[in-house]
Amino acid sequence: MASQPNRPQVNELYGTRFVKLYDLAYDDGSHYFEASRREARDLLATKDEHELVCELPDAVSACLVVITPDDEPRMVLNYEYRYPTGQYVLGIPSGLIDARDVDTDDPLVSSMTREIAEETGVRLREDDRIWVINQMLFNTPGLTDESTALLCAVARLDDLSSLSHAGAEGSERFGAFELLSKDEVRHILKTGRDPKGHFYPMVAWAAMTYFACDLWKEGLS
Repeated sequence: MASQPNRPQVNELYGTRFVKLYDLAYDDGSHYFEASRREARDLLATKDEHELVCELPDAVSACLVVITPDDEPRMVLNYEYRYPTGQYVLGIPSGLIDARDVDTDDPLVSSMTREIAEETGVRLREDDRIWVINQMLFNTPGLTDESTALLCAVARLDDLSSLSHAGAEGSERFGAFELLSKDEVRHILKTGRDPKGHFYPMVAWAAMTYFACDLWKEGLS
């Protein structure tokens, strides 16, 4: 295995509130361009492996399972307009970690609970469950250090009438919900396309796999 490069000198080439472009300059004269949501001082490329263990991701995403009295468990997905793809894409409840979440006892659970309420209308109660599956999943590590935590939440509802996108904020644009059974999720995983025949994000694939394999049930024990 080749040796790991030293931590780079960081030069910001372009920056906005939500995305920045950096030039990572290494001691051997090589350069690598990186897009990131982070300030230069917070780039993962500048941290060692011990610091990364305690690092928070940029965002949270959830495998949300709802259980009603008269139906089998369903996974909640929804269509959201994703500007880089130019279309509505089937996804899962997700959102960036806010400063208000960082100061809580459990930033990942706090931010995910809030995002679920905003994007689906489901307000988790004391007898519901939410837990972290993976603290930091990298989306496209050849381009960006952007990452998301993947959580699972299981909510018991009297019915599905409470599902709503009314809490959506900013530029978020949502389409219809998809409430999918295990067999329906397995079909999507098998075909590689959503019910509309479109492709979908990697994190949605990961969450659907978790649901289809019944791993969410182990979190209830």
